[in-house]
Amino acid sequence: MAKKQVPSSIKDETLVLKRRNQMIKGAVTLFIEKGFHKTTTREIAKASGFSIGTLYEYIRTKEDVLFLVCDSIYQRVKARMETLIDPHEPTVESLVRAIRSYFQLMDDMQDEVLVMYQEVKSLPRDAQDYVLQKERDMVAMLEEVIKNSLPENRSQDEIRLIANNIFVQGQMWGFRRWILQRSFTLETYTDLQVKLLLEGVHQFEKEKS
Repeated sequence: MAKKQVPSSIKDETLVLKRRNQMIKGAVTLFIEKGFHKTTTREIAKASGFSIGTLYEYIRTKEDVLFLVCDSIYQRVKARMETLIDPHEPTVESLVRAIRSYFQLMDDMQDEVLVMYQEVKSLPRDAQDYVLQKERDMVAMLEEVIKNSLPENRSQDEIRLIANNIFVQGQMWGFRRWILQRSFTLETYTDLQVKLLLEGVHQFEKEKS
């Protein structure tokens, strides 16, 4: 989808991937410092280590760069989750492992995630829809883990809400880092979020029984 939406005049796929990764890294740094609208394509090219002419061999517009940033984030999240999470392993431990893996990735990518949510509104509608669908896909992966890990008498609405809570808690580690990271390490933050989740599930089951 990303290749289709952002065509390149270069046919060497390996080179396209290399240049676009350079572009993404340089763009994220600039978007954090200046914001998307105040950053120029010439600045992105310089931060990426090549000329403005070379830049336009791989993209058409500055919005294309932002789309590549957003798409890269979700591709990395999806790949990490698929590698470390077995949605069919029916244990609470698999859910805890999924949460820890996801929170660690949000820590690793907190700058990129912050940029994406600040600037995604600048993308064209079709690209916004694509990014949002990626997010829904990842929440669905968490839903599958929860469905297989927690007691069976849980409604789909409950599963969906738990999955979205976990998703937002991971993002919150970066969004509110200015206050959270003064009080918690990633490990203590994750431990407490897991503890509160499991305690809430246990209490809910007691009330239903």
